[in-house]
Amino acid sequence: TTSFDFMDPTLEEAQKHPDKIFWHCSGYKRAPNMGTYFADFYQVYYLNGLMAGALTQTKKIGYVAAHLIPEVVRHINAFALGVKEVCPDCKVYVREIGAWYDPTKARQAAEALISEGVDVLAFTEDSPTVVQVAQEHFERGERVLAFGHYSPMLDYGPDVCVSGQLVHWEVIYDDILSKIYSGSYNTENLQNVDYWWKLKEGSVELGCAFNQPINPKFIDELKSVTVQETIQLPNGTIIENPNVYQLVMARLIQMGAVWTGSGWVFVNDEVFDPFTGPIYDDQGTLRVMAGQRLGHDELWSMQWWVDNVVGPALGG
Repeated sequence: TTSFDFMDPTLEEAQKHPDKIFWHCSGYKRAPNMGTYFADFYQVYYLNGLMAGALTQTKKIGYVAAHLIPEVVRHINAFALGVKEVCPDCKVYVREIGAWYDPTKARQAAEALISEGVDVLAFTEDSPTVVQVAQEHFERGERVLAFGHYSPMLDYGPDVCVSGQLVHWEVIYDDILSKIYSGSYNTENLQNVDYWWKLKEGSVELGCAFNQPINPKFIDELKSVTVQETIQLPNGTIIENPNVYQLVMARLIQMGAVWTGSGWVFVNDEVFDPFTGPIYDDQGTLRVMAGQRLGHDELWSMQWWVDNVVGPALGG
């Protein structure tokens, strides 16, 4: 079952049919015959944030959010951490629309953010509306850029869609089915099986089109912006003061995904995570200590904003 809202009904059916195998996407409840799985975008949102911080001219970046559940808050915060790494005085402004799919509300939110000075948009909402709005502004001579979400969206905004997040559910399904067929998974041993796959497993991809991590229209501009930091790659290579294009590629490598120029190579290792401290929230409270890396449970229950987000009050 492929929606968080189906978690409890799936568990009920699994308990009614102990001789059948069940899998649920994005939930946390399991049973001996029911496992869970998820392809998480937060690392890719962080990479999008690096680019957004480099490309904004107003230092105001907008985010259209479906619902402010922990998954979406995690994505927004990861995006904002990327923005801050490149542009420390940039802000990310959040508008919640209260629906996973509502092109009208997504349009209204995007236009409202643009009217307030936002010139780069990201979103978690299941339509290409935000990208389309940015393209419409571009065609009127106004610079508004966007990042896609979930599906290839370059065709909706060829002049404005910088990058985005793409999902490869087939990678997870292939692993699950292979292990069912081999007998590794059965109706008695799924209680603790929880796929939480990210870049290094190949379940998510950077880009607003497959096999194109960054729209070529923006590569030179990203190369013109440098960041004062030192990056060490897993092989020991040191990069001093990288430009943002180099930084994105280096962070990909550090998180287990290598772009070769024509395809992806995945290394099942992570030496960097966006949620590594010190991280402060929007109230000035230290949420993640220096050197600490947030784990699964903290990320999956996240209900606080990082300090460069301006958004509705949260419960955490």
